Amino acid sequence: MDLETTAQPLAGKHLGGTGSDFVVAEWRQAATHEGEQPVMVAPLHVHYSDDESWYVLEGTLCVRRGDEVITCPAGAGVMVPKGMPHTFWNPSPEPCRYLLIMTARIYELVTLLHKPGRTMTAAELFAAHDSELM
Repeated sequence: MDLETTAQPLAGKHLGGTGSDFVVAEWRQAATHEGEQPVMVAPLHVHYSDDESWYVLEGTLCVRRGDEVITCPAGAGVMVPKGMPHTFWNPSPEPCRYLLIMTARIYELVTLLHKPGRTMTAAELFAAHDSELM
């Protein structure tokens, strides 16, 4: 069971894990622009059984939730309910620091997506976690 119950400071770490009902992770994101177009941190996708939330600590984060784009400055947050296609990016030239509040299933998906030498495709991993790339 992957379960972290204390992280002080949280920077770059997470609380909770695959044995938890939810996980809180602090992440940093550099500016994600190539010319005029933002570069998504994650491709457009949907989690069919899991909600996901972001809370911005520093900088700005944009979240596309369905057809809506929500700009979250520091101190703001957004929740994406299960079944809603979404993606996110940093619209600013400044770094963004945020908390990602997710279920253990999403945490496991993200962990496996970043695992070196993984054998499953991203689409297969999403499908195995009741999610889909759009």
